[in-house]
Amino acid sequence: MEFRLMHVVSGAAVLAGAVAAATAAPPLAKTNPLRISVVAAPAQAGGFLGAIEVTVTNTSRHTVRVPNWELPSEFIDSKLFGVSRDGVAVQYEGALIKRGLPQAADFTILRAGETLRRVVDLSSAYDLSKTGEYVVTFRSPLQHASLSDGSMLQQGNGLPMLAQSAPLRLWVDGADQLGAAKGNGTAGKGKPGTGGTVVNGVTYKGCSTTQINGAGDAVVSARGYAENAKGYLAAGTPGSRYTTWFGAYTTSRFNTASQHFVAIDAAIDQNNGQVTINCGCNQNYYAYVYPTREYEIFVCRAFWTAPRTGTDSKAGTLIHEMSHFNVVAGTDDVVYGQTGARNLAATDPNGALNNADNHEYFAENTPSLN
Repeated sequence: MEFRLMHVVSGAAVLAGAVAAATAAPPLAKTNPLRISVVAAPAQAGGFLGAIEVTVTNTSRHTVRVPNWELPSEFIDSKLFGVSRDGVAVQYEGALIKRGLPQAADFTILRAGETLRRVVDLSSAYDLSKTGEYVVTFRSPLQHASLSDGSMLQQGNGLPMLAQSAPLRLWVDGADQLGAAKGNGTAGKGKPGTGGTVVNGVTYKGCSTTQINGAGDAVVSARGYAENAKGYLAAGTPGSRYTTWFGAYTTSRFNTASQHFVAIDAAIDQNNGQVTINCGCNQNYYAYVYPTREYEIFVCRAFWTAPRTGTDSKAGTLIHEMSHFNVVAGTDDVVYGQTGARNLAATDPNGALNNADNHEYFAENTPSLN
């Protein structure tokens, strides 16, 4: 009998060990294998007209998989560059996109030693119209990027490693640049335009009756989310709901979160056609906006299949996108998803206050926290 008991315990231990191994976090890469360099791409006549060449090299012995939007491309549809002029930050004017989990087709594969080169027209997404000395830095969080041995490109705190270049200094003659049309990236399906149909105080462009009804219900729910979030913060008592999505409490950060939701609530409550839902996007992501073009929200395929409320919902997506406008909260897309947003709040509360998904998940409050 004693032998049999020991045998069962041993078997249970083996099973528990196997389950633990199966559910354990994936291994982390020891170092970032991506080396980034940025140089000016001079025009044929000489000088600099706004184009730069970005080189990404995989320095490891393993293949690297990186989501496409975290690497440079011909069209700028992610905020991958920090740009300043004479020490002052230059506004990003390209698309800010709410994306879901990357699928197999969304990854770029870089084999060991392979180099990717892309010429990027900065003037298509940043205002280079003023003459002066510009400093350009490529800086991209490598969320969901991995090595072929299964290692994730993550830091020990759970946040993504950064693909980052050294600063590039450029003298720009604002009167002589490429002057590419803003917003001509892959997100630009259904450009801002005139007209539209106003229903219940919201303008709809390119939307069917069914889409107007679905988006209209989402607007109502988003208004409820914004009002609830604003009220929670106005009460002045931070609980687990606040700390989960915005991190450790300080008076300054709490006040910033409160100001953000006062502005989000005021923006989404506008009912004289100011808020525009544009149904002209045929991309796979949820939605996008141009942060300098308030208050037009382009809704895409994932938006229509999302639930009206709850995690990554239609209503939450509208909160996410509304937070991006510079006149509202001016958020970025630092990381995506609840896991990434929780890690960001726990390790970088200031970053969480700058991340649109943290605002969305705080507003959706699913699962419910106090």
